[in-house]
Amino acid sequence: MNGAHDMGGMHGMGPIDTDPNDPLFHAEWEKRAFAITLALGFHGRWNIDTSRHARENRHPADYLGSSYYEIWFKGVERLAVETGLVSAEELATGEPAAISQTPPPDPARVAAILAKGASAKLDDDVPAKFNAGTKVRVLDITTPGHTRVPRYCRGRIGTIDRDHGVYVFPDTHAHGLGKKPQHCYSVRFGGRDLWGDAAPSNDAIYVDLWDDYLEAAP
Repeated sequence: MNGAHDMGGMHGMGPIDTDPNDPLFHAEWEKRAFAITLALGFHGRWNIDTSRHARENRHPADYLGSSYYEIWFKGVERLAVETGLVSAEELATGEPAAISQTPPPDPARVAAILAKGASAKLDDDVPAKFNAGTKVRVLDITTPGHTRVPRYCRGRIGTIDRDHGVYVFPDTHAHGLGKKPQHCYSVRFGGRDLWGDAAPSNDAIYVDLWDDYLEAAP
């Protein structure tokens, strides 16, 4: 969506902090926010794309005025209420209305799944629309829903560098509209094709983009 989270290519945000000694968590509550998000996700009432949309779909002042794990926690609060895990009143008061009938996730199963990891790659036999070396134009997508196509490359022409294979399409998956399996590509853009003549002439940016984001370029 065209939200405050889509900051790529925007001015005024300052440099990216790349401190190699930056801790994973800056406070104990951040650990708990992360753990609660994972634990509630194991109930299967939403998927990773739904949770991303819940975090990004916020008023710009709220998004930009919140820290990383504040955004995570606000997102999971919204999902917990929308899916009936808790009521708005329970969330506001911190008091359960009744004894929960939803069992907690099994710790051993959670540990095994987290250790193994997960992938959105699929085995579906879906033909690719494009091949390596093909010039493509990114569609100028404007949507209030979830999308993984950055605003800075919409309408620009790039070249398919490689085909990653078939993956879940996040735009439909986030809203309960199915996985819509399709190919995801690494698309190469010249720096000046995105940023203009101010960019170094030898810069290149690679963006992972799905079939439905692209059309053949002349």
